[in-house]
Order: sequence, then structure tokens, then C-alpha cells
Amino acid sequence: MSITLEGLRTVIYPAPDLQAAKQWWSQLLGTNLYFDQPFYVGFNVSGYELALMPDANPADGALVYWGVTDVAGSVATAIEAGATEHTPVADVGDGIVTATVRTPEGQILGMIFNPHFSVDR
Repeated sequence: MSITLEGLRTVIYPAPDLQAAKQWWSQLLGTNLYFDQPFYVGFNVSGYELALMPDANPADGALVYWGVTDVAGSVATAIEAGATEHTPVADVGDGIVTATVRTPEGQILGMIFNPHFSVDR
């Protein structure tokens, strides 16, 4: 029983003050965001997603999403291995599927299938 992690895809930082966070990250990265909605803001950083989410729980820290080919199957395997569901499998739009589980030690493991992922080099 195992899953294959294809590499890092996305890091989401909680941003309770989304406007201030957008300004700070834009200045720090020297780039503009490419996705800007009240529920999610995204920057492309060398092909990887650096995102800000106003309703993410700051106590959970940054959410890291690993690429997988089958989110539902990977979640099922993780649960069989002792993880618990944190957020259910969801199609978040444009063919992108995500889910998170809590490991037996309490860490959050994010899994994502993004058919549009491509690393800029």
C-alpha cells in the first residue's frame, strides 16, 4: 500500500488580511499575481503555485500540496495507512482536484491533480 508523490505543486499561506498579504507578497516576489479572487490569490513562482487564502486556518500553517495522478485513490490509501480526512476530494475548477488528510501525527498532507501543471525553467 503506497502512493507516488510526483513533486511539490502548491503552497498555500493563510492570509486573514488578504489585501495586505497580496501587497506584501507582490513586493517581495517582484511579480504580480495571476489569479485574484476574494477566496484565493495565486502567484506563479517558477511554475509553482504560491497562494494566499483568507479562510485558511493560521494555526494549520502553510498547506503544501503534492502532485498525484489520482487524488481519491491516494486519499483512500493514506486513510488505510492511518490518516484521517481533513478536507474531502473536490474538483476546484478547470480539472484541478484537491484533498487533504491529517497524518497520524497530526500534520496536514495535501494532494493535488492539476492537468495544467508545468514547471517554468
